[in-house]
Amino acid sequence: MTPLQTYFPLAVAFFMAGLLAVVLVGAATLLGPRHPSAVKSSVFECGSDPVGSARERFGVKFYMVALLFIVFDVEAVFVYPWAVLLKELAWPGYVAMAFFAFTLVIGLAYVWKKGALDMESD
Repeated sequence: MTPLQTYFPLAVAFFMAGLLAVVLVGAATLLGPRHPSAVKSSVFECGSDPVGSARERFGVKFYMVALLFIVFDVEAVFVYPWAVLLKELAWPGYVAMAFFAFTLVIGLAYVWKKGALDMESD
């Protein structure tokens, strides 16, 4: 067996996934209902009409909330494997995760006290 033969099933899976995507989009385009109207063609932004320029600047707090979301999302990535292996890690694993969670809680309390999560005060 050559090294390239081991990748053949992967190539078939990628080909089938691409083919399925093309077939589904094509079928939706050909078979889907077409009832265009002014309401359907209008711009929709969270239930309200967009007002102002697309080049409007966002406040720093918007980016701060986005960064905090990423930090706590990464925390969830670390917590899941820890929870799965909790019995095997025993007390050292528990203490390490408690320290990790404690530092995140301290960071959250700090940004909360600074008002970084208050979007109205911007």
